[in-house]
Amino acid sequence: MKPIVGLTMGDPAGIGPELCLAMLNDRTVRAACIPVLFGDARLLARVAKQVGIPFNTPVVPAGDGEIPDRCSRLVVDLDCLHGAPVRAGRLSAATGSAAYQCVVTAARAALTRRIDAIVTAPLCKEALHLAGLSYPGHTELLAELTHTRRYCMMLASEKITTSLVTTHTALKNVPAGIRTPRILEVIRLTRSAMKSMRGGNPRLVVCGLNPHGGENGLMGTEDRDIIAPAVAQARKEGCAVEGPVPPDTAFLPDRMARTDAYICMYHDQGLIPFKMLAFETGVNVTLGLPIVRTSPDHGTAFDLAWKGLANPSSMRSAILYAARLAGSR
Repeated sequence: MKPIVGLTMGDPAGIGPELCLAMLNDRTVRAACIPVLFGDARLLARVAKQVGIPFNTPVVPAGDGEIPDRCSRLVVDLDCLHGAPVRAGRLSAATGSAAYQCVVTAARAALTRRIDAIVTAPLCKEALHLAGLSYPGHTELLAELTHTRRYCMMLASEKITTSLVTTHTALKNVPAGIRTPRILEVIRLTRSAMKSMRGGNPRLVVCGLNPHGGENGLMGTEDRDIIAPAVAQARKEGCAVEGPVPPDTAFLPDRMARTDAYICMYHDQGLIPFKMLAFETGVNVTLGLPIVRTSPDHGTAFDLAWKGLANPSSMRSAILYAARLAGSR
């Protein structure tokens, strides 16, 4: 039986609605799963008309509860905009609130096993804040909704996979967020995920924080005093892990060829090499949640919204990845 994968439409003023609509009609996606889109049906119909995407998918009200048997695709109408005006590329409190409602509803459906996984289209953090919702992003929101304390963000692709110790935080706050237990936690979560997806004992590389690994404390002591103990403990637990490795040599081709996943200390340390190599096909996976959650590795792209120009590759990869993870569970 195909897994049911819930899609959240993301910020209504961004590219999320058109990407989700395209995926409802995507043959590869529909061969792998049953896509169920959580969104505002009136907004979706408007976007579909503007970008020329057929919108002949059955629509059911959100209050109906169960996903109908034998459906091949579906739109669950949350009416989450309540008729508020939306313009392409213009963020607002209404769009932030709507995006939030889609995530909450889809997460609850996954927790109650009415769907098997969720794929979240991009939302806008600024719009969330305008709506009075102070979440840094999907990862932290979903962790709160699922009462998850131990979690991390992993960016996965066929070319490179990176997990993050700290995520959406200012660079000046990164050192305070790096602690030995947290690094060990991310190593364990990443190892478990990679074993589930690829089997065997995955080979991991933990990146350092300071230039040249801190030069024995001359340029910072975090590598020696905080990161190295986490790596040592992971090795005692049987993990095939190397580090801390200076980031300027961590991503050289020879090392990448023998590495299954990287553990990176902060957002751009992991995202810059990842997006260079896998921007169009990369997938964001939240590890540690009791539900399967993935997302495309890009933002709302307000400048492209409702023009039919958004590249669907990463969204498609995220859905296929979610379907595969749901199947492995």
